[in-house]
Amino acid sequence: MLKNGFPAHTAVISFYDPPSRRFRETEPPLDFSGKAERVFQIALHDIDLSILGDYGLSYETYLPEAEKLADFILRAEKDGLDVLCQCEYGQSRSAACAATILEYFDRTGITVFADYRYYPNQLVYHKICDALQQKKGNPYV
Repeated sequence: MLKNGFPAHTAVISFYDPPSRRFRETEPPLDFSGKAERVFQIALHDIDLSILGDYGLSYETYLPEAEKLADFILRAEKDGLDVLCQCEYGQSRSAACAATILEYFDRTGITVFADYRYYPNQLVYHKICDALQQKKGNPYV
């Protein structure tokens, strides 16, 4: 898409791997300059609850950008932009973010979880859900 035509009126949420003990060399985030109207980039480990402590993290400290990300999502929706969620493999972090957005606005997030091509990261899903709920005061049922 970056080479062959990027959709107009698009906001991008882009997850990328931060350096770690396991991967000291990482790929830089994708460059959406001149392509997307807005971009939110997040360096985030694709890990689950059981190993947060191995990274020196807790549920409270994982994805500290969640509040700003919720603002970004709500502004994009208000401004009529389509939101594209992207990560290195396109199966976990971005899938969780997409599922959250679909659930929040259309109550259809389960479709991402039900699609065998994706493995939504539940930490990412719940952190963004929590942030959106706090922003809009519209809790999930």
